[in-house]
Amino acid sequence: MAQHELRSVISHNRAQGILTAFFVKLARFSAILGGFVLSALILLIVVSVAGRGLNTLMHELIAAGFLIGLARSLLEAGVGPVTGDFELVEAGVAFAIFAFLPLAQITGAHARVDVLSSRLPPAFNRTLDLAWDLLFAVVLVVIAWRLWGGMLGKMRYNETTMLLQFPVWWAYAVSLIGACVAAIVAAYVAMVRIVEIAAGRSILPSDQGAPG
Repeated sequence: MAQHELRSVISHNRAQGILTAFFVKLARFSAILGGFVLSALILLIVVSVAGRGLNTLMHELIAAGFLIGLARSLLEAGVGPVTGDFELVEAGVAFAIFAFLPLAQITGAHARVDVLSSRLPPAFNRTLDLAWDLLFAVVLVVIAWRLWGGMLGKMRYNETTMLLQFPVWWAYAVSLIGACVAAIVAAYVAMVRIVEIAAGRSILPSDQGAPG
C-alpha cells in the first residue's frame, strides 16, 4: 500500500512538473515575443525622431539658401517622421506589457517589499502569496474580459486610427492575446499556490522578486 501511494505521489509530481514546465515555456515565449515587439518599437522611435530632425534641418537649409537642391531632394524622397508612429507605439507597448507579465508572475520576479514578510513563518507567506496571486489572476481576467468587450465595440463601429487608418480593434486584439496568456498563467500560479498550502511546501518560486 505504501509503495502504491509512493508511486502515486511520484506520478503526481511528475505530471505537475510537466504542466509547470509547459507554462514556463509559454511565459518565456510570450516574453520573447514582447521583447521583439518592444525592440521594433524602439527602432521605430529612433527612425522617426531622426527623420523628424532631418526634416527640420532640411527646411532650415532651404530657408538659409544653403544646399537647397540636396535639401529639396531629401524632402521629396520622404525624409521625415514615420507617419502614425505614436499609433503604432501605443498599440505595441500595450501588447508588450501584457507579454512580459506571465514570466514575471510564474517566476516570482515581481518587485517585493519583504521587510516584514521575511520574518514571518513560511506557511503564512504561502498564504500571503496565494492572496496576492488570486487577486492578480482576477484582475487580469477582468482586464481580458473588458478588452474583449472593447474590441467588439470597435469592430461594430469600424473605428480607425487617425493617420494610418487601420482598424482600432486590431490593437485591442493583440492586447487581448497578451492579456489572455497572462490571465491563464496567473490562474495556474494561483492554483499552484493552493496546492502549496495543502502540501506545506513550495512548488513555484516566491522569493525571487526584486527587493523593495
